[in-house]
Parts: sequence; structure tokens; C-alpha cells
Amino acid sequence: MSRERWFLRTVGESVLEELGRFGPQGALGDVVAAWPGAVGAGIAEHAWPARIARDGTLTVAASSSVWAFELTQLEATVRERLAAAVGDGAPSRLRFVPGRLPERGPETPEAPSAPLPPAVGEEVRRRGEELARGIEDEELRALVARAAAASLARAEARPDDRPL
Repeated sequence: MSRERWFLRTVGESVLEELGRFGPQGALGDVVAAWPGAVGAGIAEHAWPARIARDGTLTVAASSSVWAFELTQLEATVRERLAAAVGDGAPSRLRFVPGRLPERGPETPEAPSAPLPPAVGEEVRRRGEELARGIEDEELRALVARAAAASLARAEARPDDRPL
């Protein structure tokens, strides 16, 4: 084993050992990482793991008392899903309480949608065909005629833009 691998293994073991000193609280990271996948995005938006007590009970902050009540009714199902996702570090009990949720990060902005192309009228379509008339290949001529007509229609719709 290389010296670097030995060092990394030793550091990793040391970190796990130190986390173990915190008792079950050290497992909170695993629970937090598994939470959205185990409960789904809808629940994860309104409830988030807050802490693990010494007896292994996971306290989950809910956005309202209604959410806390509803999730209390689903405790067994949520606990099963967490156990499947986390394994040995899964909490033995869940306690849902109204509380503060972590702030959400900035949402990924949606890509701006491309503006719809302007409608191409019959006259503009004929002008596009006229521009492409000298092209011998029929398929290429049709494509160029459509592109020219679309460009002409766009120029007519926005006269401030550069001409074709």
C-alpha cells in the first residue's frame, strides 16, 4: 500500500472515529444526505432532519403543525424508507415538530424560452422561394426558401433589427 493511500485511509478512519464520539448525532449527515431520496421532493420541501437524540430518535423540523401532524401519521413508512437508504445508521424513532427549515439555495434559473418565430405570410413565402430559385437541388432549394422566408418574416416583425 502506498504511503498516500495509507495516510488517506488513516485520516478517514480517524474522522469516523471522531464522529463516533458524538454518538448518534454523527449519523445525522447520512440521514440528511438520504432524506430527499427517501421521502421525496414534496416532503423534503416541508420537513428536514434537525437532530438525533442519544436514544436514536430523529427530530424532524416541519414547516407547520399541519405538516408535523401528517408526517407523524406516516412515521413508520418514513422510518422504513430511511432504514433502506441509510442502513445501520437509521434512526430508531422519528419525532416531527414545527420548526425552522434550512434556507433553500438559489434555484436554478430556467433557460429562457426562445421566442416563437413570426408567422410567415404567403407573400413572404413567395419572396423566399424567389431568393432560392437559382439553387438546382430541389431539397436544398426548399430549405433555403423556408429559411429565407423565416428571416424575412422576422425582419418585418422587428424592423429595428439588422436587415437580411
